[in-house]
Amino acid sequence: MTTPSMHATTILSVRKGGKVCVGGDGQVSLGQTVVKGDAQKVRRLAGGRVVAGFAGATADAFTLLERLEGKLEQYPDHLTRACVEMAKDWRTDRYLRRLEAMMIVADKSVTLVLSGAGDVIEPERGICAIGSGGDFARAAALALREETKLDAEEIVKRAMGIAATICVYTNDALVLETITADA
Repeated sequence: MTTPSMHATTILSVRKGGKVCVGGDGQVSLGQTVVKGDAQKVRRLAGGRVVAGFAGATADAFTLLERLEGKLEQYPDHLTRACVEMAKDWRTDRYLRRLEAMMIVADKSVTLVLSGAGDVIEPERGICAIGSGGDFARAAALALREETKLDAEEIVKRAMGIAATICVYTNDALVLETITADA
């Protein structure tokens, strides 16, 4: 008998008009069952100056968030450097490289996608997404950004709503965190 696998989630980040908004849905699925509908997969770090959203195994994501918090203490106000250093550890450390998760992190000036393969990627056009519904949310956000005058937060809400209607592992119980460039 195989154990049902946890499915990912949807995390979306949109940067527009001096704001960055990171949103995540609340669904946690085990096999074909929704076991929790209001999980918080988006958190503030570094005294609220950084927002991080994660997709993947929850325990792994919490471990990575703790590591990132440590790197942010080591390199305050240098999000890119902290993320590069964490990605190096994630890729080379025997324990960490087994962790299965991805993260989006953002501060007032940069948004990055981090993976266990050592990736630290800054997205084009200020939009990125991860998780099982990530492609749906990203496509919707790209269209909304180009075709409307909506702000970053409203784009995230609407794009995540669209993803929730398509991806069975994404719901509409959203957690949004926004940072303003002058914060």
